[in-house]
Amino acid sequence: MTDTSFEFRQVEGGVPIKMWTRGVPVDEKAKDQLAAASKMPFIFRHVAAMPDVHVGIGATVGSVIPTKGAVIPAAVGVDIGCGMMAARTSLMAHDLPDSLDGIRAAIEQAVPHGRVVGRGKRDSGSWGSPPPAIVEAWATLAVRFERLCDKHPRLKNTNNLTHLGTLGTGNHFIELCLDEEARVWIMLHSGSRGVGNAIGTFFIELAKQDMRKWHINLPDEDLAYFPEGTDHFDDYVEAVEWAQDFAALNRRMMMAQVIAALRLKIAKPFDAELEAVNCHHNYVTRENHFGENVLVTRKGAVRAAKGTLGIIPGSMGAKSFIVRGLGNPESFHSCSHGAGRVMSRNEAKRQVSLAEHVADTAGVECRKDAGVIDETPRAYKPIEAVMAAQADLVEIVHTLKQVVCVKG
Repeated sequence: MTDTSFEFRQVEGGVPIKMWTRGVPVDEKAKDQLAAASKMPFIFRHVAAMPDVHVGIGATVGSVIPTKGAVIPAAVGVDIGCGMMAARTSLMAHDLPDSLDGIRAAIEQAVPHGRVVGRGKRDSGSWGSPPPAIVEAWATLAVRFERLCDKHPRLKNTNNLTHLGTLGTGNHFIELCLDEEARVWIMLHSGSRGVGNAIGTFFIELAKQDMRKWHINLPDEDLAYFPEGTDHFDDYVEAVEWAQDFAALNRRMMMAQVIAALRLKIAKPFDAELEAVNCHHNYVTRENHFGENVLVTRKGAVRAAKGTLGIIPGSMGAKSFIVRGLGNPESFHSCSHGAGRVMSRNEAKRQVSLAEHVADTAGVECRKDAGVIDETPRAYKPIEAVMAAQADLVEIVHTLKQVVCVKG
């Protein structure tokens, strides 16, 4: 690692900000958010910004915020435990059919995705009647969830069991990819779904109420926090750990459903999960850095401890990467969680034409309608530049290119 691997910023009244953003654009509003976070009194050493950093609610997406004695719920966000899972199969590119539309349709049939809300209608992104495997998996989480609901009854009336093993909307996806040796991988991206959103939203508002009650002034209301040792801190940590477990299980259940769907469409027997990675990128955890025990909040960032495998996806028309962490202490053993947006969803809809979207997703069996323009490749930073900016954080193990992409 060289002394110039990251850009150094110092704002008055804040800890340093170290940014792995050389060669990639960073919005001024994102810099302002990083500055606001750096001024919180319990930040440990410095804030780390990944190359995919962009504006979020309260804290930037693509940031690593280490704290001592407090946690900021909005720095975790509302898609608690959102992350990636990838599995290599024994299939090769030549084992796939010439037309991939049938495989895409089979995956869409196997995994509830999207969202439809209307009077008397079932949300297409949830289970009407969860299958036995989902019910059985839910049982491993149910007792802890009941304990949470006893403390916070508002959490009970949420999409919990009915969202386990479902994809969602937005930037969540399921893909079939080919690696550098033309081997077939399954890769997917999702989190804790409706119940995680409810938990995140509930505790963010609770933290804001606490700040008002204690007359604590903040640079941004969304940086409201829970001090360690308070009941709300302990309750939040318990709830967020449960949501992170739900998210990891959600990805495992979807992976099983996709594998089963492929076996219906591909006659050749194949092994699945010969290599597998399942990693969060919106979460908080206790870790030791620079000789001290701290809480590390990664909002749109992946753990990249030395030797740890992670996943950095591009957009729905770009490459993705299986990576191995280099254990860079300055980034708190972290790397980016993807390419990062350069356009908001509304900007993408205004600026990118359907013809451009179709051209940018050539060769990928995916949605090519106006409903996914907000996820079009041009809305994201170039993944090659993002990877170059963090060459001292991770090494590339596999390079993947999608051939099928399912979006909600």
